[in-house]
This record gives sequence, structure tokens and C-alpha cells, in this order.
Amino acid sequence: MTRSVRRIRRTRWTGRSLRTRRTLLSLRAPLRALGAGAAALLVLSGCSSSDTDSDADKSGSSANLSGTVTVFAAASLQESFTTLGKEFEKQHPGTKVTFSFAGSDSLAASITGGAPADVFAAASPTTMALVTDEKDAVGTPATFVRNQLEIATLPGNPDKVSSLKDLTRSGLKVVLCDKTVPCGSAAEKALQASNLRLTPVSYEQDVKSALTKVELKEADAAVVYKTDVKAAGDKVEGVDFPESAKAINDYPIALLKNAPNPSAAKAFIELVQSAQGQKVLTEAGFLKP
Repeated sequence: MTRSVRRIRRTRWTGRSLRTRRTLLSLRAPLRALGAGAAALLVLSGCSSSDTDSDADKSGSSANLSGTVTVFAAASLQESFTTLGKEFEKQHPGTKVTFSFAGSDSLAASITGGAPADVFAAASPTTMALVTDEKDAVGTPATFVRNQLEIATLPGNPDKVSSLKDLTRSGLKVVLCDKTVPCGSAAEKALQASNLRLTPVSYEQDVKSALTKVELKEADAAVVYKTDVKAAGDKVEGVDFPESAKAINDYPIALLKNAPNPSAAKAFIELVQSAQGQKVLTEAGFLKP
């Protein structure tokens, strides 16, 4: 083979090699881009999954709530807490809120006696202390509202009651809460501040029972909370008295130590303390903490 022929063949082969190499190089760039894009997609996918998991972790305690929440609450909270209970069930499908409304001292005794409950909302720090002293609550109870006394009279106030002193008039049938109950303790404090002595026709174990006596016309007047007078509507008439300002009760709420459903219990307490919960409570006549 001549030297010129070999040169021609070498040139042709070299040309094909160059073209092939250029082709491979041109394909390699898109492949690199495709690989980088796939890697980026995987990274983004991982981040998205991580973010979703993170969001699930943040909301999991709320989104996965279920079961019954048992709330022991002062009788004066009946209307507002019932409303909040329905709202809680609406926000957390699969949950149910059950209430036990009574005098705070009776509820405290039940809790320390072993009654199963998740949340305790008392009408005074004194009655809450009955539970915390026995180490039956978790953490420090938080004051979520306050309440003030008012005199409840028969509709139209036929006995013309205008002051706390008027309740001492002879022949007037007056009902008070028992002194062991927050509303009774507050009434006693107000009477002492006015240097007044009052002998009621009966002492009731919770504020609703005292109010019922007036609603049924079994008593002419009762010293109860403003919230109870408001809840009664036109069944009674309310009379303010200045001494009540010296006997305002703080209402504490706490998660109980042996709560059967602590996650849902915490969420209910959060609702009570939230802006939405506070709106319901203040509309019922409670004072802000």
C-alpha cells in the first residue's frame, strides 16, 4: 500500500473519530443536565417530604386527637364551657367533651378521691389548692377568667333591693352559697367588708342552686355571680353592689395528673385560653384574667 493511500485512510478514520467524539461530547452535556435535574428533583422531593413530616409533627398532637375529654368545672362555667365543648368537638372530629358541673369544693374532693378526669376548672385558687396540694395536677394552674358577685332578685325587683345592706331587712328571704364554695366565700368577704351580718334561709352547695331558689320564687334574693344572672335572662333581675369589687374570684384551670386523655385535655385548655375561648367567656359576663 502506498504512502499516499495510507495517509488518506488515516485522515478518513481520524475524521470519523473526531466527529464521533464531538457527538458523544454533545450528548454528554444534556445527560449531565438531566442527571443534575433528577438529583435536584430528588433533593426537592426529600425536602418536601421532610417539610410535610415536620408539619405533621407540629400538628400531629392536634390532628390526631380522639376520645373523650372529661372536664370538672365550677357550676358558674356551665353555659360558656358547654359552648366551648361543642366548638372543641367541631374542631377535632372524633373527640367528645363530657362535663361535670358542681361546686368547686365538691369537684376537688372527687378528684383527690380518685375520680377519673382530665381537666379541672375551679372558681377560686383556694379550691384549686385542694387538688394541687395533693399533687393531683400537672404544672402550675393558670387563671383564665375572673368573676364578680351580683344580687339576683325576683323579676322587677319587687322588694326594691338596691344594696347589700338591704338583704339584712327582716322578712326578706335570702339565699347564699355555702361558705366552703367560692361564691359563698366571696359573699362572706363582701359582707365582712361592709360590717354586715346576714342569716340566709339556706346555704346552697353551688351557685346554680342558689340562683334556682330565686327563679322558683322560693327566695326573694340570692348573692350569686354576674355570669349567672346574665345566663338566667329575664327569670331574675341583677343588682350591683360596690362591695363586690373587694371579692372578685380568680378562676384557675389545670391539667390533672392522672388524666386519661392528656393530649386532648391540653388542647381543650388551650381553647379556653385562646382568643376564641376568651371571647365566649367575656360574652358570658366573665372578666378577663
